[in-house]
Amino acid sequence: MEFVDVVRKRRMVRNYRPDPVPPESIGRIINAACKAPSAGFSQGVSFIVVTEEQTRRQIADLAGESRYVAAGFDPWISQAPTHIVVAVSEFAYHERYQEADKVQPDGSEIEWPIPYWWVDSGAALMLVLLAAVNEGLAAGFLGVHSIPGLRELLQMPGSVTPLGVVTVGYPLPDRRSGSLQRGRKSQEKLVHFERWQSEAGPGTHQGTYPSGVTKSRAERPASRTDA
Repeated sequence: MEFVDVVRKRRMVRNYRPDPVPPESIGRIINAACKAPSAGFSQGVSFIVVTEEQTRRQIADLAGESRYVAAGFDPWISQAPTHIVVAVSEFAYHERYQEADKVQPDGSEIEWPIPYWWVDSGAALMLVLLAAVNEGLAAGFLGVHSIPGLRELLQMPGSVTPLGVVTVGYPLPDRRSGSLQRGRKSQEKLVHFERWQSEAGPGTHQGTYPSGVTKSRAERPASRTDA
């Protein structure tokens, strides 16, 4: 499949056929995700592939799937035949940037203006989503804040933080997120050339947030990724 077609077809799917995903497809998806960039080649992003039905149902229970279904949606999490948990170790980045070729002249670790472990794990996550489409499959993502107890269920070490679960499978028609009614912003509102252009139009952020909303709240992700 051409890359432009993969990008065009990618969307968050929340209903799947029960048919298992071929192991070869899972392998190719993971191989693609492992090629994601990482700061200093720290390679701190990891993955847990879950296919056992009991574990998938336990994850669905942690996510409160019964409430989701009661609201008129499909049993998204439990029905997806494959879950790929994307996780990252912040420690791996600190360890890497304390090595001789990365420390500052005084021997100290750099100040991190951006937590690049989140950048890298997001890149790996997108590769999972795109690679699934390239396999003729579909994928969705549920953030870890909606799955309390995921780390304990999967016996993950304390040094590793899960981002959430990517569901992978053959798509069925699903109920689309109501958030999509907001419409996609035009590129004129999102893209700037050479420097920031304040006249880019309404909807561009100028560094202020709605009244009563703190920066951390404004940047908090939704319960699931909608588009």
